Amino acid sequence: MVAKVSLLAVFFAVTITVGLYFRKRNNSVNNFVLGGRSVGPWLTAFAYGTSYFSAVVFVGYAGQFGWRFGISAVWIGLGNAFIGSLLAWVVLARRTRIMSRHLNSATMPDFFGARYGSRALKIGASVISFIFLVPYTASLYNGLSRLFSMAFNVDFAVCIFAMALLTAIYVILGGYTATAVNDFIQGVIMILGIAAVISAVLRVNGGFAASLNALARVEDTSVSSSPGIFASFFGPSPLDLLGVVLLTSVGTWGLPQMVQKFYSIRSEKNINTGTVVSTLFAIVISGGCYFLGGFGRLFSAAVDVKANGYDSIIPAMLSGFPPFLIGVVIVLVFSASISTLSALVMTSASTFTLDFLKGGIVKKMDERVQLAAIRTLIAVFIAISVVIAIIQYKGGRTFIAQLMGISWGTLAGAFLAPFMYGLYWKRTTSSAVWCNFIFATAFMLANIFFRGAFPAPLQSPINAGAFAMLAGLAIVPAVSLMTPAPERALVEICFSCYESTVAVKASESLGVSDS
Repeated sequence: MVAKVSLLAVFFAVTITVGLYFRKRNNSVNNFVLGGRSVGPWLTAFAYGTSYFSAVVFVGYAGQFGWRFGISAVWIGLGNAFIGSLLAWVVLARRTRIMSRHLNSATMPDFFGARYGSRALKIGASVISFIFLVPYTASLYNGLSRLFSMAFNVDFAVCIFAMALLTAIYVILGGYTATAVNDFIQGVIMILGIAAVISAVLRVNGGFAASLNALARVEDTSVSSSPGIFASFFGPSPLDLLGVVLLTSVGTWGLPQMVQKFYSIRSEKNINTGTVVSTLFAIVISGGCYFLGGFGRLFSAAVDVKANGYDSIIPAMLSGFPPFLIGVVIVLVFSASISTLSALVMTSASTFTLDFLKGGIVKKMDERVQLAAIRTLIAVFIAISVVIAIIQYKGGRTFIAQLMGISWGTLAGAFLAPFMYGLYWKRTTSSAVWCNFIFATAFMLANIFFRGAFPAPLQSPINAGAFAMLAGLAIVPAVSLMTPAPERALVEICFSCYESTVAVKASESLGVSDS
């Protein structure tokens, strides 16, 4: 117990110290929300990665999909690395940084409003962001609580309040820069922790080869009658596996808390470095988590999935670890959780203030008032997420993976296509964006309340989210071609930023020096 508490105490102290150190640098909205658009490549890459992977992945997704797909769940981690990280940086990073700065937008809803010349779109996007980021925040608390209960035997509420308080202190004090620095520290902890955990779990069953051999002997006729299916290349359900890969990989392209990381890039060199670092980080963290979860069935004697749910699998796998290693795991998951939580509440608070309150509810809102509002709303949103997490946990209504699927599915379904086409295609119309917003939101709400009416493959929020996302890629161009073209002057203003030249066109290089 001393070892576990000591590790947590050091972690808390470092995190709060970083927040205190950067508190004086947040004298403007640009500095507080975007770090002055001058955050270095390593910080940006780790901020992207730690916002991507949280306790939801380590406890919820790794447990559930490792149990369902066996070792083939590693494909999810590889998809996250090469599609959700590498390809996202290549396709989105440069253009997002250039156009967002050109349009002076600090949030994704702000981008929609400026790019499509519609304040209504801006408000609509901000409402969707706020409402559907809430289930995600609740899932973060629930994932952490499982491990805290195992390690400390404390009430769930204590875990939630500790996590919420720590996040509120350093985000409200230090803003985006403190968040990015803490993300880097937390990312290093996650890398070291996942390596230690995988090594320990494999040793329980005699090493990698022996563990894989044991997994090949596991049978579950309710899933498949094929022998060795859980140690096979594509597992028992390749189509369901593909749905998870798509939602968790391509889906990040439309998540506000992920895309906003590109707004703060400083230079062209940052993009190149950030692309490599974030991809390697995803291979280790996401690949490692799903690799670990793939061996979950070897611990079936220690966990009752029917009684306790998929979220109990990973804690059961770790319950026999030495105290110090359990302490490392707790700090690992705490790091993953608060890094993602900080990104979510920063995104929610800044979006609600800049895109909903400013100029709408509050007609005149100077920068000092905006900063105060963002800080206040960070605290409010954290409090709301705490209440929802406790209600959800006590009621035991859904698993972590389903909560995240609802959130990711709606946000990615609504935003991915309008954002990507908005960066690349001049013919995209505001009518098409509205149609996509309405379709994705209505589709995912229907999936929540009328799930039984959906075809069997789409009754899963994961598959439904992947469908909504892919449908948007067809809806936006189809509706754009059927509706009047956007105002030419507006489009030319938006895309003029790509035509300015440095050594080459700005669409190929930021042209900003690191000096």
